[in-house]
Amino acid sequence: MRFHHPDVDTKPPDVLLLSAEWPERALLRAQLIEQGYEVVAIDRWPIPRLFRRPAMKPRVIIIDLRDLAEPRAVLDEVRLILPPDRVVVLMALGTIPEDDVRHLGFNVIDRPATVGDVVAAIGRVLAATLSPDK
Repeated sequence: MRFHHPDVDTKPPDVLLLSAEWPERALLRAQLIEQGYEVVAIDRWPIPRLFRRPAMKPRVIIIDLRDLAEPRAVLDEVRLILPPDRVVVLMALGTIPEDDVRHLGFNVIDRPATVGDVVAAIGRVLAATLSPDK
């Protein structure tokens, strides 16, 4: 018998948000939810195994490099989960050169950026994603 809990959603999220700083993570998550997106927010890598399964992969992953442990390793590993064009990277000074991140094919948002800038970028990426398996 499989465990099923009525509060556990079996639909993959639109967005998986990885950000070590809880105030920014909470604000961005709230705004994305306000825009109608299903969002799961986490504060460290690796992402939970559930969201690595093919049927549960998010449509987009946001990675905030600020205060993230081992950002280069995270970017290398996330490419095994989703194509780089479905990943949005918020840059942070002193982590990885922006040109390196762009060369890997990720969508890049430079700081300073507003929550609105990030939400708009996610909207563009999601609009270009026709299905979760694109």
